[in-house]
Amino acid sequence: MALLQDWREYAYGVDINSKAGQAIWAKYFNEEKAVYEQLLANPGEVVSGTVKELAEKYNMELKYMVGFLDGINESLKTPNPIEDMDENTQVSLDIDLEQLYYHMVEAKADWLYELPAWDELLTPERRKELYMEQKKSGTIVKEKKVGRNDPCPCGSGKKYKFCCGRK
Repeated sequence: MALLQDWREYAYGVDINSKAGQAIWAKYFNEEKAVYEQLLANPGEVVSGTVKELAEKYNMELKYMVGFLDGINESLKTPNPIEDMDENTQVSLDIDLEQLYYHMVEAKADWLYELPAWDELLTPERRKELYMEQKKSGTIVKEKKVGRNDPCPCGSGKKYKFCCGRK
């Protein structure tokens, strides 16, 4: 069985509101934050190695490292083959910082996108732009419905009901 499938069964197979579920996610979020603090402290460094080596480097259990790799994969310049990786799969963490910040906002992970390291990496203006861009991406904007007696949007000058609304 692939490591990713094991992680997903472990993490998502337990009710998040149960004591066990809360313990799993609390431990994961603490370890995730610690890894991000280290990665963001050296933004130019591309970290690479096997899944097992990275777990050891960041002092994480293998399954939690797999969860981390699953979470960060969309924010990498070159995604890793997470679907069928095992502990000896070579992975690389070449992070696109703007994508990472955007996805942290999307995940509502304020404990990550409010890390002090971001002050050195992205300007406050750029962070605000990325934040607003992500928030707007989930907003549905309905177009104004054309009323019967409104001018026709085709530009004919006629009322909608006597023009395109007649069809």
